[in-house]
Amino acid sequence: MGIRGSLYAYLLLAFILIYLPATSAGECNNLQSVSPLPKIYLSESYFKKNDILIDSNFQSFLKHDIPLGSCQLLDNPNTVVKVPVLHRDLIGEGSHRRLFSSLRVSIQPDTTVSELPAHFCEAVVTERLPSGVFADPFELQHLVQRGVFVDAAVFGDTNLELPSALSNRSVVEVHMDIGHNILSKHTNELEINLELPLHARYPPLDGSGYSKVEMGIPDLFISCTTERNAECERCLWVKRAEQIKSIATDVVWRIPSGNKAHSQVVSHVTFTAAFFSMALIAVTAIYHSPDTNSSKNLKKIRKS
Repeated sequence: MGIRGSLYAYLLLAFILIYLPATSAGECNNLQSVSPLPKIYLSESYFKKNDILIDSNFQSFLKHDIPLGSCQLLDNPNTVVKVPVLHRDLIGEGSHRRLFSSLRVSIQPDTTVSELPAHFCEAVVTERLPSGVFADPFELQHLVQRGVFVDAAVFGDTNLELPSALSNRSVVEVHMDIGHNILSKHTNELEINLELPLHARYPPLDGSGYSKVEMGIPDLFISCTTERNAECERCLWVKRAEQIKSIATDVVWRIPSGNKAHSQVVSHVTFTAAFFSMALIAVTAIYHSPDTNSSKNLKKIRKS
């Protein structure tokens, strides 16, 4: 028993010394092949504390409650990612369109660090949608499966059937791969292009016949994972909406809606058409009922 117990002890010690360090560092050892970032949604953390989307609350969340820690690899990480420039446009016609965003981010590696370890970076874009439009989660997952996005999700009001008057706002969070070791390449500018499919909700009646929905400025996160001292370290740079300089005019979606002045006329015409349709159905049902046909056949037999 003593020899067998010593053998088990040596095997256990070998397992601890060999297997556990490999698994703890394995997440960062594959930086060049597989994204080491777990599926962490920043917007999900916001909606765990808030029921609805309010811009002021969301901005306060970005300033004080970001779940990922700051990067300790650089002395002053805020000097690495400069304020991006944004260009926006709506592509397509009708109630199904694509919101195009072009983010040009200036990256200036810190000269105080001679050599940075290998790292993998993602761009995380959060679009705070107004109540008049929505993004289809199933459509976004299809884009993820095709490799367009690394990940994408919708938070907030995800009921696709509600009209604008009964719906709340939602947030679309998209994760995009922006490459490996971008902080070490002395890249002057990084361009991030994003096309987000959106759909219009049924708008309320309006005097002009159109409902105007204004698309706000998105928030941008640059999230990098690197290995330091055999441990993974996360770096996060946040660029809130008020920090992003827009070179485009406001993106306004004019969604066709019913004209309020025509609502009474439409109601009267609809009621009249429905009344005559019901009357016609009733007369037809009575005339072609089985009892009526039987009485007609009985009269024919008596006459014959």
